[in-house]
Amino acid sequence: MIKEQEYNFDGLVGPTHNFAGLSLGNIASTGSAASSSNPKEAALQGLKKMRGLSKMGYFQGVLPPHERPHISTLRKLGFTGTDTEILATVSKTAPHLLAACSSASAMWVANAATVSPANNTSDGRTHFTPANLAAMFHRSIEHPITERILKRIFSNTDHFAHHTPLPTGLQFGDEGAANHTRLFSNSSHSGIEIFVYGMSAFDRRRPRPAKFPARQTLEASEAIARAHGLTNDKAIFVQQNPNVIDAGVFHNDVISVGNGNCLFYHQDAFQDAYALKAAVSKQIPDAVFIEVPREEVSVAEAVSTYLFNTQLLSDPDNSAEMRLIAPMECRENSRVHSYLEALLAKDTPIKDVSYIDVRQSMKNGGGPACLRLRVSLSEEARNSIDARVFLCDSLFHDLCYWVESHYRDRLSPADLADPDLLNECRTALDELTQIMKLGSIYEFQQG
Repeated sequence: MIKEQEYNFDGLVGPTHNFAGLSLGNIASTGSAASSSNPKEAALQGLKKMRGLSKMGYFQGVLPPHERPHISTLRKLGFTGTDTEILATVSKTAPHLLAACSSASAMWVANAATVSPANNTSDGRTHFTPANLAAMFHRSIEHPITERILKRIFSNTDHFAHHTPLPTGLQFGDEGAANHTRLFSNSSHSGIEIFVYGMSAFDRRRPRPAKFPARQTLEASEAIARAHGLTNDKAIFVQQNPNVIDAGVFHNDVISVGNGNCLFYHQDAFQDAYALKAAVSKQIPDAVFIEVPREEVSVAEAVSTYLFNTQLLSDPDNSAEMRLIAPMECRENSRVHSYLEALLAKDTPIKDVSYIDVRQSMKNGGGPACLRLRVSLSEEARNSIDARVFLCDSLFHDLCYWVESHYRDRLSPADLADPDLLNECRTALDELTQIMKLGSIYEFQQG
């Protein structure tokens, strides 16, 4: 077994963070539509979260935002002229397209890719598959730059293997690590990967949601497991309860989170929780399951507070004990807070809860777990990365200064048509690539 350490790579919130209500099935996102956002506050909240985890002893990385507004997508959709002319035309004739192509949703890097650690794969390398995010147009345009970023950072082919996104189309809809988690035994560190899907695209006999789309398919999950070289004993496929998808659980990480040998989930999370527990226990005899009863926390309360979109982390000084990194909304909801207080007194690995403020992200539909992509790295693999992406005091201060210098503190839907915003974003991102030593990763830098 390779000795690996888990790193949380958080997405840096982009300068066009706005509330456009684009994500069908994401209640927080649609509920905030058309209100004004604060991109500067959002980015600083994210950086403060990263800094806080780093100070707790966790290994923290940073992933850059995407270029937005994405003019090249608008050109593909038939708009012509200068960039300024395109913004003016689209804002007048198709403002919904401008909103989609200006979304900063790439901040939620839990959807960026599925990552299989080297200890799980047949060739002993860490495997990445960028998510095609086919269910939502504004996210479906992300994977080309996501792939470029991941290949730039994790570039050493001795340690990393990169796969192209799955074919587009709802039959192979893939939402990345938001529907994937890894568990492993505390005694052996032998791991399994749990792939959670919303529906089978080709087997109509299986249940599926009726109101909102099932964004992850069984077929997509199986394809990724094959590509990553996961043997049958390393991959488990389980269906999400279609009823909770219709209740606003658009990704599995809104109703379940795993870490180490522990799975923390709602009673209504899975179509067959008993079968899941049996399959996990077969591979991980010391697995711990913490099931939250619906009588104590309803699905609606789990969605509104993002109780399960928390980060479940092993204590750096005692891997047998864990803590939850939860949004402030969990503390402010009396029933959820009471449940968590009672949980800490029980005989489970979860011994602590830390509450953080990520309200700008929460208002747009993403909690602490949405903001991070988990990547396990050996010391040798980590040392092969030459980009400046590992958070330290100097990088934190540089990024905070960068945000303060370039981000607006108010952004309304009408502001997306402002040509000055496009120039501000490009100037900021050009400077960011120098700060993070990423090279020319954006289209505007390549002419």
